[in-house]
Amino acid sequence: MGGCVSTSSRSTCSSRSNGETVSPIYGCCGQKRTKRTFSDHVITLHNLPSVPHRIFMNGKSRTSCIFTQQGRKGINQDAMIVWEDFMSEDVTFCGVFDGHGPHGHLVARRVRDALPIKLLSFLLASQSRQNGPGKTCFNGNTKKLEAGDSEKDGPAEDKSNSLWREAYLKAYKSMDKELKSHPNLDCFCSGSTAVTIVKQGSSLFMGYIGDSRAVMGSKDSNDSMVAIQLTVDLKPDLPREAERIKRCKGRVFALQDEPEVPRVWLPFDDAPGLAMARAFGDFCLKEYGVISIPEFSHRLLTDRDQFIVLASDGVWDVLSNEEVVEIVSSAPTRSSAARILVDAAAREWKLKYPTSKMDDCAVVCLFLDGKMDLESDYEEQGFSSATIQSNHSGNAIESDDGQKSEPSLQRNFTVRSSDESDTYGRLVVEDDGNGETFPSEDQNWSGLEGVTRVNSLVQLPRFSEERPNP
Repeated sequence: MGGCVSTSSRSTCSSRSNGETVSPIYGCCGQKRTKRTFSDHVITLHNLPSVPHRIFMNGKSRTSCIFTQQGRKGINQDAMIVWEDFMSEDVTFCGVFDGHGPHGHLVARRVRDALPIKLLSFLLASQSRQNGPGKTCFNGNTKKLEAGDSEKDGPAEDKSNSLWREAYLKAYKSMDKELKSHPNLDCFCSGSTAVTIVKQGSSLFMGYIGDSRAVMGSKDSNDSMVAIQLTVDLKPDLPREAERIKRCKGRVFALQDEPEVPRVWLPFDDAPGLAMARAFGDFCLKEYGVISIPEFSHRLLTDRDQFIVLASDGVWDVLSNEEVVEIVSSAPTRSSAARILVDAAAREWKLKYPTSKMDDCAVVCLFLDGKMDLESDYEEQGFSSATIQSNHSGNAIESDDGQKSEPSLQRNFTVRSSDESDTYGRLVVEDDGNGETFPSEDQNWSGLEGVTRVNSLVQLPRFSEERPNP
């Protein structure tokens, strides 16, 4: 699964002038609907750039703003996405992905593009099996459960929760399987975290692996803003994670110079030292307890819930949940909140760790009331309308810092030494025929160059470069 999404294989499709394939639209009972939903499209990786209401570069949407900034370790390995009208109106998909290892930036981007499609595909398939052929239908306007309706709506709520859980588990499994068999992307010692949420009306579904985090800003009974952590950082020292890894003969310990960072090591080599217990990729550790099975949770939103922040560990390493919620809630405009948060994290890196290299930062801010600023307010914060349009155009080319530029990849060292801070070489890249470029196999990589506080990987296993190609 994952290459293509369609609600019905029996539908008679019509093609538009731009080549987009659209299926006829019918409701659950065979009645024609007046509005199209994305579940009626055939969605592939090839036509993703032309999908509207999907942003993955610095900018804003109708209900969110996103921003990423490259750190000082090398190429920006963070990726992010907001996809509104994900499968119907009032349904939004958000995700942040933090890559690590030699090809971590490519893994993160691949997951960003493919995982939402897989999730939608498995969800539609599960719904179709339960409802029967031709009756796939989602209502995004999920209402909040009232006290008197709990018994009547409880089974329906449990059914929806079960569908999403199954879809999340299957999508993450399929995503990892795709990475393992990808012909041009070596994920043996490269991988990515993933924190993803789907807001469907007042329901919030979450699936995540790794140490990227989601936090919600909500108002308490005194109308004061409080931070609610929605996910758990899946570190190797968590009891359940450590037990699984050790049962699979992997080792968990921290280095002497960073005792607060537990890592996963091979049983026979002090490598790679992965600073998380679950991740996409990292197949050198998959036999030793590192998994890609997501933690899944469901939450009903209330009127007190204001916004959700998804961010990579470059933010959480220097800012607390409370500080993040305070920064976002006090931003002069909603559309500038993500950028202001990244700027605050950059300042904290300089203050708290002046001798360390700042990590990449990626932030998604989703505002739950569905309101954003006026366009004039947005442009005053330093964003142009061209930035917004580039997120919806197939002509936009993603550069290493997440901005629009010519297609090129710089050296993909996770950490650069100080004498390389001004100039560094170019990668030899190969095209897989689908417009994606991947570094050639003869490029070297080191996780120990320069001075840094925390790397997701310490070093590559000694046998990794001798591993035969599948």
